[in-house]
Amino acid sequence: MDDGYDKVIIVEGTSDKRKVLPIIREPVDIICTNGTISFSRMDELIDQLTNRDVYILVDADEAGEKLRKQFKREFPDAEHLYIDRAYREVATTPSNFLASLLLSANIDINTEYLEKRMNL
Repeated sequence: MDDGYDKVIIVEGTSDKRKVLPIIREPVDIICTNGTISFSRMDELIDQLTNRDVYILVDADEAGEKLRKQFKREFPDAEHLYIDRAYREVATTPSNFLASLLLSANIDINTEYLEKRMNL
């Protein structure tokens, strides 16, 4: 879904989107690629995302790295957010880690996700 917000986060799957969505406080489009992305879908995204802040948040695995390379070519100005390889997937990354990562990219987050770190 594209609501036309200034910021867009591109993730691989719906489980990644469900993980990230409650952490973010500002209006952001989250686009799922569902793993791979076709040339026609990439062209659509290029048209859709021109003049918007694009963030790439994909899994730390082979499929995620392949997708990241594709986005580096097509969206050279996109900001790439990296999860720790130990977590492998965005969906299994602890919320407090994702909150810190998003905050470091100047995305407004719900701060209670940062506070969870102190309760560990």
